[in-house]
Amino acid sequence: MPRRPLARLASALGAGALLLAGCANPSTGSADDDPTKPVTLTFWHGWSEKNEVKAINDSIARFEKLHPNITVKSVGNVTDETINQALRAGGGDAPDVVTSFTTNNVGQYCSSGMWVDLDPFMEKTGLDKKKVFPKTLLDYTSYQGKQCALPLLADAYGMYYNKDAFKEAGIERPPRTMSELKRDAAKLTRRTKGGGLERVGFMPNFRLYQNSPDRLFAQWGPAYFDKDGKARLAKEGKIKAFYATVRDLIREQGGYGALETFRTSFGDEFSSQNAFLTGKLAMHLDGEWRGLFLKDAKFDWGTAPLPVPDDQADTYGRGFLTGTVTGIAHSSKHQNAAWELVRFLTADTDQVVAFANAIHNVPSTKAALTSPKLDPDPAFRAFLDIAQNKYSNALPPSVNGGQYVVSLRDFSYGVEAGKVHDLDKGLKELDDQIDADILQAQD
Repeated sequence: MPRRPLARLASALGAGALLLAGCANPSTGSADDDPTKPVTLTFWHGWSEKNEVKAINDSIARFEKLHPNITVKSVGNVTDETINQALRAGGGDAPDVVTSFTTNNVGQYCSSGMWVDLDPFMEKTGLDKKKVFPKTLLDYTSYQGKQCALPLLADAYGMYYNKDAFKEAGIERPPRTMSELKRDAAKLTRRTKGGGLERVGFMPNFRLYQNSPDRLFAQWGPAYFDKDGKARLAKEGKIKAFYATVRDLIREQGGYGALETFRTSFGDEFSSQNAFLTGKLAMHLDGEWRGLFLKDAKFDWGTAPLPVPDDQADTYGRGFLTGTVTGIAHSSKHQNAAWELVRFLTADTDQVVAFANAIHNVPSTKAALTSPKLDPDPAFRAFLDIAQNKYSNALPPSVNGGQYVVSLRDFSYGVEAGKVHDLDKGLKELDDQIDADILQAQD
C-alpha cells in the first residue's frame, strides 16, 4: 500500500501529544460481553485508496459470513489523531477496533492504556502468538511486555534496480555490500554534456521519497536504546560507519549540492514522474508496494535486498520492517466480539493472504508468508524473503512514539549537508535530546 510515512509521522506525533496529555483516565470498557450474541462493532482504519477500501470491505464481508451475529461498521481514512481524540473522549461514538500505520506509536498505545492488552484474549482463545507471528513483528506491536496490538500486514524495504542500466554499465547483479553499492552507484551515475546529472546510481539523500535515515541505517542492525531505555546513538559505533557510507555515496556521485539540485527536478513519489520510473535513479530504496506503480515502466526492473556493511556480509537479505497494527479500544464495551474481528484479520491464514494479495503488502503471519496462494510475482517474493530474514529489524517502540525518529532525521539532514563538524559531540547532544523528550512524555 502506498504510504507517506513522514507526513503520517508528523500527524501521529501531534496525536501522541494529545494522547499523553489526556490518558490519565481513559474510558473503561468491558470484556464481559458474549461474542455469540448480536452486536455491532465500529472499526476505524486509515485505508482510503479505492482498491484498499474494497479489500478491507471484502475482508469484513468474509468475517461477517463466519460470524453472522456480528455486524461491522467500517470507517476509513481515519488518522491516529482522530482515533486518539475519540478514545480519550470515550462514549458511544468511540470505535471498538482501531488500526494505525505508525508502529512507532505502539509504545504510546500500550503505556497509556488506550489499547487493551491482547494477551488475555489470545490465552483464552488458544492463539499462540509466538507460533503465529514473526518475532520482529511481535516486537513492534508490544511495549514493555504488553501486547496491545497485533500486526495487520507488513511493509518490507528493499532495493529496486534498473536492469537495463545495469546491463549498459556491465554490472551483472545487484550490490550486496556497501562497498559494492558505492562502486556500482558511481558506474551507474550519468552526467549531461554540461556537467549536470542525468541519472544517479543510488541517491542516499534523506529528503528523497522513502529515504528516512532509519531505513538505510537498519542495514547495520543498530541499537537505539540501552537496557534502561536511554538513547545510545553516541555509543553506537555503527552510526559512524553509516554516515561515512552516506557521505562517500554523496561525494562519488557529484556532491551534496548537485544531488539536492537534481532531487528538486523529480516528480511526486506517487506520480508518473517518480524519479525511478522516469530513469533518473538506477537503484532505489522502497517498499514492496512500489511494484504496483511500475507496471508501465519502459525498462526492465528487478528487486533485491539492500546491501549490508562489508563486515556484516552474512546478514545480506535483511531489511527494514514496519506495517499496519491493529488493536481493541480500551473504551469498547464489546471487547470479546472485537477480539474475534482482530483475530480474524490478523491470524486467519486465508484472510491474511487474500488481503496481502489485494493491496500488495507483505503477509504478517508465518503461515501466510509461506502460503502457495500468495502472489507469485518474483519481484514481490524478494520482499517476502526480507520479511522472513532473521536479521531484518524494526524501530523499537517508545513512550512518545516516533519523536526520536524525527530527531534522528533532523540531525541526519545536517550530517549529509556537511553542517555537523563534530559528529561525536552532535550524537551526544542527540542522545540528550531524545532522553529529555522521553522524560517529558513520562511526566
